[in-house]
Amino acid sequence: MVEIVMKTMFIAFLTLLSLTAHSYEACSRIAIINQQEVLVDPSSTRKGEGLKFHLEKDEKAYKYLKQYQSTSENKWRPAVIGSIGTGLVLSAFIVNSSDKNRKGLLIAGASTLLINFLITKTIESANEQYLNKAIEEYNKRNFPKIFLKTDSNGQVQPGAYLGKQWSF
Repeated sequence: MVEIVMKTMFIAFLTLLSLTAHSYEACSRIAIINQQEVLVDPSSTRKGEGLKFHLEKDEKAYKYLKQYQSTSENKWRPAVIGSIGTGLVLSAFIVNSSDKNRKGLLIAGASTLLINFLITKTIESANEQYLNKAIEEYNKRNFPKIFLKTDSNGQVQPGAYLGKQWSF
């Protein structure tokens, strides 16, 4: 009985982990353009689309935006690897085999899920550099300037922004 409860808790934990890994995408980041808030990612299908109107005015910035969007559209690899990892974990509970085989399937599945998560987050983090370069290139040569809302740690965060730009 305890084993069944532990297995159920483990599956629930993996489910919650996968849901929290994608929860950040539900909220869009905010950019400040001409003292107005603009959603950077107004839809989940085309990231950075909210800045396209401004960034396409600058050829170099628009090139970086297209690179950012094309890299962020690749969702097949994490989906396939995540399905394989989940299948391995679930098969450990379904297959009638020895404890050694069961542990091997659990370890292989959990490792696959963890590696998939780390690789996906690394790729997403590296891809954000393209968006930052696009904004930087646009700001060098164009007006109004684009500012991504950041928190005290320098992390880009969704939410409200209150700021004042001073010039002398």
